[in-house]
Amino acid sequence: MELIQITPAIWQLPLPVGHVHFVRLLDGYALIDTGVPGSAPAVLAALDQLGGRPQDVRQIVLTHSHVDHMGSAADLVAATGARVLAGALDAPFIRGTAPEPEAVHTASEHALHEQIMAGFADAEVPPLKHVPVDVELRDGDTLDGWPEPVRVLHVPGHTSGSIALHFTESSVLFSGDTIATQDGRAILGPFNLDRQQAIASFRRMAALDVEKVCVPHGLPLLENAGAVLRAATPENDWV
Repeated sequence: MELIQITPAIWQLPLPVGHVHFVRLLDGYALIDTGVPGSAPAVLAALDQLGGRPQDVRQIVLTHSHVDHMGSAADLVAATGARVLAGALDAPFIRGTAPEPEAVHTASEHALHEQIMAGFADAEVPPLKHVPVDVELRDGDTLDGWPEPVRVLHVPGHTSGSIALHFTESSVLFSGDTIATQDGRAILGPFNLDRQQAIASFRRMAALDVEKVCVPHGLPLLENAGAVLRAATPENDWV
């Protein structure tokens, strides 16, 4: 997969399910999410394209606990020695010390979920490995060693501990699965634990001053992203 440059310090590695993002830190790189199990070789190959080595990966930030986001975290930690950061309320699911609550699907979401699961089976996606969480993130936290101030937002609904990252100087938002894109529009991400809470989190992010939005599913919004978010109607998605 070809890397997509978002800013001079941010790149997206598009994957079939759940994109991975690279951020150049002051002393190396961070990853935002890790793809499904088995994605580590593609991630490390992309890092090599950027001129990085496995040991240059300092941090892995997981926006939430689902398999297409934390799926390759354990393999990447083993390869890089990076620390794992994640929302405090999702940390037990990532560590494997508590069972992951199941999302509540609408009828249209149920059909999509069946299709995705069949695709995983056809692709022989390896079993999930849990991984320790080194830093539990909470609303209002900031990330150390990043190229600009990065604010953590607790955006529950998709999962109980979902987080977003707001790059306040470059006006870039990493939304996690609360927001997806389709045909240039921003839509509510499917498969939510609490749909109404997810919609409220979507609206909170839509109120931010952002120019670009990086989503795990769909194409990034690279200009006028705030206006696209404010024009969205998440209440009408997946009904």
